[in-house]
Amino acid sequence: MFNCLPIQKNKIFFFSYYGSQYGCSPKYITDYILKHDPDGQFDVVWAFNEPETKQQINGIKRIKTMSLRYFYELCTAKVIITNFRTTDLYKKRKNQYYIQTWHSSLRLKQIEKDAEEALPPHYVQMAKKDSVKCDLLLSGCQYSTEIFKRSFWYNGEIFEHGTPRNDVLFQGDRGGKNEVYHRLKISPEKKIVLYAPTFRKNNNLEIYDLDYKNISRDLEAKFKGEWVVLVKLHPHLISKSSQLIYGENVMDVTSYDDIQELLMIADVLISDYSSLMFDFAITKRPCFLYVPDVKEYISQERKLYFDLMELPFISAANNQELLKKIDEFNEEEYKERLTAFLTHVGSFENGHACEHLLNRINSVCFNETRSEMNEAV
Repeated sequence: MFNCLPIQKNKIFFFSYYGSQYGCSPKYITDYILKHDPDGQFDVVWAFNEPETKQQINGIKRIKTMSLRYFYELCTAKVIITNFRTTDLYKKRKNQYYIQTWHSSLRLKQIEKDAEEALPPHYVQMAKKDSVKCDLLLSGCQYSTEIFKRSFWYNGEIFEHGTPRNDVLFQGDRGGKNEVYHRLKISPEKKIVLYAPTFRKNNNLEIYDLDYKNISRDLEAKFKGEWVVLVKLHPHLISKSSQLIYGENVMDVTSYDDIQELLMIADVLISDYSSLMFDFAITKRPCFLYVPDVKEYISQERKLYFDLMELPFISAANNQELLKKIDEFNEEEYKERLTAFLTHVGSFENGHACEHLLNRINSVCFNETRSEMNEAV
């Protein structure tokens, strides 16, 4: 029914992780559009599972996923932007333009066709159909472009201008950092170590046995200052985070929407197989990989695009080794490895991804219409 209505050339429809959050690249594209669209020419629509919890976001139209209004807005939008696959419920119209931002600039774990044997068959079929709908796929580096060409079931245009959500990591916005500190009720004088691991298929909680107390002690000895540990587990584990997070100056931020804001204020990142390490590399701050289950992970979960020894980040197989690596950290050598790695993968990240994408959106929404009008005349 709604597909019979006219497409509104100025309407952009966003959703992130199926409506669960206001975050990732769709958020940063939205923020940039609102800041650089003073005349309000764009009608910006966001779909949320719980729109009533997003009332603090200004400048957007909030709708509930799977509601009647959801399908109306989706069917009449000129541009659709998401960071994950769309389902069969989205039937793309002829004159719509679908931008797939994906949800990482580069990744360690193999994805899509490269990991097809590890993926559920229903997801594979959905992904193949989604790629046919796609008009533009964003890439953060040349290495990602090659992965997409091989594994994404996609033969369309790849937009090689960086990852919108990473623009914020170039800006050094002290005011923005202070806002995050304020929301977390942390003093800006504190130093932050962010522990952000990915999930495991079997939900094995023993893997997340980080020694928060001694890590804080060693970070203080190595880098000075008073440290707070922020722990952001994968959303799959949000109901179990209270079982894993305890101790003085340790905070559970698993429910915090925007991981980029946490990366922005983090002085040190500890992760494992998450693509966050590649985003954080932009900051040139220390990143450690805590991987006590690396052999099991590769054999039971996903194969990796890189051997851990190829990465510039510092890996450890247990808490004792991690503490030793913190004590031995050499900033100059680390930054040299980071620079060489970013050159090797051909990074496109320069802090202007949103700007390039808005130029494209302007062209899609308005220039195309003007040329159609000229042809009619």
